[in-house]
Amino acid sequence: MIYDADPWLLPYKDKVDARHSRILSLKAGISEGGSLSAGINNHLYYGLHKNPDGGWVIREWAPNAVKLYLVGEFNNWKRSESYAFKPVGSGNWELTLPEYFLSHGTLYKLYIQWSDGGGERIPSYATRAVQDPVSKVFCAQVWDPAVPYEWKYRRPSKRKNPLIYECHIGMSSEREGVSTFNEFRENVLPRIAGLGYDTIQIMALQEHPYYGSFGYQVSNFFALSSRFGTPEEFKALVDEAHRRHIAVVMDVVHSHSVDNEAEGLSRFDGRDDLYFYRGSAGYHPAWGSRCFDYGKSETRFFLLSNLKFWMEEYHLDGFRFDGVTSMLYWNHGLGVDFSGYDDYFGPGVDENAVDYLALANLLVHEINPSAITIAEDVSGMASLAAPFERGGLGFDFRMSMGVADHWIKWIKTLRDEQWDMGEIWWQLTSKRDDEKTISYAECHDQAMVGDKTIIFRLMDKEMYTSMNCASVSDVVSRGIALHKMIRLVTAASAGDGYLNFMGNEFGHPEWIDFPREGNGWSFKYARRQWSLSDNGLLRYALLNNFDREMVSLLKNESILASKPELLFADQAKQVLIFRRGSCIFVFNFSPVDSYPGYTFDAPAGNWKVVLSSDEKRFDGFDRIRSGESHASDGHLPVYLPARVAFVLKKD
Repeated sequence: MIYDADPWLLPYKDKVDARHSRILSLKAGISEGGSLSAGINNHLYYGLHKNPDGGWVIREWAPNAVKLYLVGEFNNWKRSESYAFKPVGSGNWELTLPEYFLSHGTLYKLYIQWSDGGGERIPSYATRAVQDPVSKVFCAQVWDPAVPYEWKYRRPSKRKNPLIYECHIGMSSEREGVSTFNEFRENVLPRIAGLGYDTIQIMALQEHPYYGSFGYQVSNFFALSSRFGTPEEFKALVDEAHRRHIAVVMDVVHSHSVDNEAEGLSRFDGRDDLYFYRGSAGYHPAWGSRCFDYGKSETRFFLLSNLKFWMEEYHLDGFRFDGVTSMLYWNHGLGVDFSGYDDYFGPGVDENAVDYLALANLLVHEINPSAITIAEDVSGMASLAAPFERGGLGFDFRMSMGVADHWIKWIKTLRDEQWDMGEIWWQLTSKRDDEKTISYAECHDQAMVGDKTIIFRLMDKEMYTSMNCASVSDVVSRGIALHKMIRLVTAASAGDGYLNFMGNEFGHPEWIDFPREGNGWSFKYARRQWSLSDNGLLRYALLNNFDREMVSLLKNESILASKPELLFADQAKQVLIFRRGSCIFVFNFSPVDSYPGYTFDAPAGNWKVVLSSDEKRFDGFDRIRSGESHASDGHLPVYLPARVAFVLKKD
């Protein structure tokens, strides 16, 4: 068990064991024939389905309802007894209809009546919801295409060391508008493949009423967001990714639900706590959303079925679970400094959420043993990403969220000559031995309006005047050099995987700001300006070149498959040198000092430069070039130019 290798966990042995036993008991109670997946099929019962005889059946769980009607285009949105559901026990309602009553594309809703009121609702298991472009009202839509999508390609193998390209479909085109699955498949996937990333992590796939929420205020958990296209178009995207040997991971939101009643689950049948905690615990104080009651069996079945649906319907290769910290703690981690193991096993932990997350991991890996799960957690909860059989919750990876925070801190608060090599190494590599992690210098969070990307922090207004290749600017030269070094040292020292947000590989300028009232509903900053990297006149292309070669090195040398080994952290000269796998990584962070004949220990033989941030093709000065060879007799002397990183491999 995990406490056998971690003496700090031994005082909590009984609690770890109790958790493990409790989760096993819950799993046994759900499983059928020993299979957890076989017991998770709510999505096949609830919602709208075709009967074997060709008719329709729709079912809903609404225990507080006294009447329930199907309304839509077919009956002029009027309640009639011909479309009234019948109660079938345990709070469930059912309606069967002949085949000709509904057809592909038909819009519909439920009207749910309770003792002191009623209202129109979108079915909780609806797999398609569309928004009227004029009224902005959402409705469910019958989706029954004449020709189902035919899958062509197999899922890729398990990603032990994923190189993740985080992306958002809607803002993935250069035009000022909402991009589509087809545009992404045709225009962006080839870019990702060309850069060498082997996994895409797609945000905002679940339907959400407000586009500007970045997809994190979900209303319809089983519905693919229709603003990006059809289910068949998304399947074609996933299929094309698989053809290119790229895994597709979904950014899934089970941490909360939008509080909208007309579109979402809040007060679905007039009851405030149908899927959510009762009273104030059912409302998120910071996000203005609803908090799931993970201890309620109906909620667990709803969310677990949701995972199974996405995996089976869309052939997804895993999930990145959003907001795990908010799920795990009754205070949602707000304003808390997690300082010790008591925080992970004390009364502040929502053990219902612990149970759900463990069951979710067991389910995902049973459905597809090659699938990966990633936890977004800032608390550092011990056991979160440890294997379930050893007493953990079973996530394959956790996000190393502190790495990006530290880069911001160092850039904002310290002069370049104050950067501490020991601290950088510690913050980049400090992790639990029993867990795997995904590192990143910046993700979408650092690019949001009100914040700044790394490149924007380093250059600021100079980006608008000095990014053409013919310009000369000390500010831009510094920014370009550090952008490359920060990414290389983060990726090369990453625990087990690396992530980059769409466009940041070439230093996409400015910020992300979705259309909203405050900006006149503009799409100007909710897009990606690929032409900046493509036109050949600007330095963005050179950063793009470096990212491609960096990712290629990580893959070809299987860098992330082994542990990094610190060789030297020279604070006086701001030099950091470490070995990983077959390569030695050398960094001189000094802003002004270059060091001829800098010597460090290395196995005897010839060591060749296989990547240098200083090459002209990466907007460097060609002081260190790929292909250069250096001889070692046990001590390796090299020239270290200021603000340069390079990688050596033994011939």
